[in-house]
Amino acid sequence: MFNKKECVAMLLAGGQGSRLYALTQTVAKPAVPFGAKYRIIDFPLSNCINSGIDTVGVLTQYQPLVLNEYIGNGQPWDLDRLHGGVHVLPPYQKASGADWYSGTANAIYQNLSFIDRYDPEYVMILSGDHIYKMDYAQMLSYHKEKNAACTIAVLDVPMEEASRFGIMFARDDGEIYGFEEKPKVPKSTLASMGIYIFTYSKLKKYLIENENDKEATKDFGNNIIPALLDNKERVYAYRFDGYWKDVGTIDSLWEANMDLINPNIPIDLYDPAWKIYSRNPILPPQSIGKNASVQNSMVTEGCVIDGSVEFSMISEGVTVEEGAVIYDSILMPGCHVKKGAHVEYAIVGEDSVIGENAQIGARPETIEDKDTWGVAVVGHKLNISDGAVVAPKAIIYEDM
Repeated sequence: MFNKKECVAMLLAGGQGSRLYALTQTVAKPAVPFGAKYRIIDFPLSNCINSGIDTVGVLTQYQPLVLNEYIGNGQPWDLDRLHGGVHVLPPYQKASGADWYSGTANAIYQNLSFIDRYDPEYVMILSGDHIYKMDYAQMLSYHKEKNAACTIAVLDVPMEEASRFGIMFARDDGEIYGFEEKPKVPKSTLASMGIYIFTYSKLKKYLIENENDKEATKDFGNNIIPALLDNKERVYAYRFDGYWKDVGTIDSLWEANMDLINPNIPIDLYDPAWKIYSRNPILPPQSIGKNASVQNSMVTEGCVIDGSVEFSMISEGVTVEEGAVIYDSILMPGCHVKKGAHVEYAIVGEDSVIGENAQIGARPETIEDKDTWGVAVVGHKLNISDGAVVAPKAIIYEDM
């Protein structure tokens, strides 16, 4: 038995992220670069340590290599602990055989032995693909105050967006009495954020029952939460009113990056009281050349900028040559944009090269049929030849 922990966090980071297309062909979604300096998983990991939770299990499955390497021993997030710390938990061979994680609930079930080592009173379930800053300690206090079996973080969303989420029905005191998973016609706007705190004895009981039900889909939204409600367990909604974005699609990933350079969006990366930590390599300072123009953008260490950059997110080690134009775009680490190339409303993956005078994406005002417009995407480690054109909404997986 390890030292007892009051609360252990389990971070679900094994999803394929298929809606990010070329950006998750070779990396897990939580390992996708974000905000020029970070990767998506930096946000929940930083929230944990800032909230006083120092024991985190990261459940990996799909393309885990980059994510495993990135997390390492957890030192950048102060999670390199003798007792606790961060642990990467892939599926593994057991005496009864080996199984891939077959759902969010099954992933936690397969790691009950990890949780048991710390004998926690509470377990927090987190997703690895959300951008937000949240004090989990406040949510845990609320959970204790309500003597809840489960507390679910919720966000009030516009009615037109509610069908994208699990929707809660709650009384004035916060008690949840009903739940619908992505209803076509929503009757509430209280959306689940995919952040749960369970009293561990309750969680363990329902995970075992769910695993023994051969008809169940082994999922929190479809199985565990409905089972709790059916059995009249105490389930409460914890209302969150800060910035939160699920970056599971190309559009939402692009929007969340752009939000960081929007002064009207309330997510502050420069707040010393709530830092977002990352394993950012030590690189030389960025170089802004004599021909450069940089406005309303974030430019990270190791960049060489000699072109025009506006409203964009420029990750470490990026080169933008003279005469190149970057507008409303995200350049991931190590990519190189050559002379005269235009990158507009686009995401360019890690270590990709955009050839001279290439055109990647386009501004929406230049497109007559707005249905054909969208964010263009170039995958990781690709070469786009001189003069090539990547249309708006196109997703490029191979050299061209």
